[in-house]
Amino acid sequence: MQLLTAVALGVALISCSSSSTNSSQPQPQPVNRDGSISGPTNFKQPGSDGAPWWNVDVSGIPDAVPMPHQGKYKAAPYTVLGSRYFPIQDARHYKATGTASWYGTKFHGLDTANGETFDLYGMTAAHKTLPLPSYVKVTNLDNGRSVTLRVNDRGPFYSDRVIDLSFAAAKKLGYAEKGVARVTVEGIDPQQWWAAHGKSVPMANTPYIAAKTKPLSLPAVAQQTEEYTPPPEQHAGAVSPTQIDSKKNALLSAAGLYLQVGAFANPDAAQLLRDKLSLLSSAPVFIDSVVHNQQVLHRVRMGPMPNQNEAENLRARVRLANLGQPSLVSAQ
Repeated sequence: MQLLTAVALGVALISCSSSSTNSSQPQPQPVNRDGSISGPTNFKQPGSDGAPWWNVDVSGIPDAVPMPHQGKYKAAPYTVLGSRYFPIQDARHYKATGTASWYGTKFHGLDTANGETFDLYGMTAAHKTLPLPSYVKVTNLDNGRSVTLRVNDRGPFYSDRVIDLSFAAAKKLGYAEKGVARVTVEGIDPQQWWAAHGKSVPMANTPYIAAKTKPLSLPAVAQQTEEYTPPPEQHAGAVSPTQIDSKKNALLSAAGLYLQVGAFANPDAAQLLRDKLSLLSSAPVFIDSVVHNQQVLHRVRMGPMPNQNEAENLRARVRLANLGQPSLVSAQ
């Protein structure tokens, strides 16, 4: 898979193909919503793509939850490697059969084509012409396994491949070791999906599990434009931790102070981090799950802290233990 830069081709995207399943790199952890990677501080993007050495039980990773999109879709025509692509405007009636590949460690933590952050443990996919974001059901024709995925990236740019899945999605379908599989891809109508499950569509950004804390509000940012280059980071204040300076300490003391150590698409990874943090400190550690950008995130937090000094001391201990780069957040 190729990572095409704006310098080379005027686009920024993630697209890859992989058949490798072993990596000598330190284990990559699911990404924080501020773009950083939780886990070993010596983790570096490998030169070639592959799978993490940690054998995650992907059966515990939930499929993507189809949510109606709020705002514009990313569906403008674009050119890659001399080929012109014309994305469709509606994925609901899409259906195709072909070869699926997957991408992993080389692109973990990098921007996707619509400005999200690629998480190799997330249930996502890349497609050349589906609108971003959209949702699809992908079925492995060799074993009948199916997954529901959020399409948030462009690729794969190989003529014989119709879709590129995250490592976790490919492993769930049973082809991560082989590298490719014959699949059927079907577009999903979120409204019909929820009706079929006998539930009404939840409001966007409402908690999937009741949230215990909320970070400080972030200032408004410019709306995403219909350009192919990934937009600036636009994570909502309900998920992105807010960095704290000394001037805000009085406000935080009154509101309650917490450390957010990570936010994961993979609940197993969140539980693993929670268990490790519980051994590190007597401070309360909990998992707070929310729906953000139409995907469930599992946030690992510590606290409340009695004051900022103790919060800073605990943050330093977490860093020294190579368990992440915590951010200070407040509860309102």
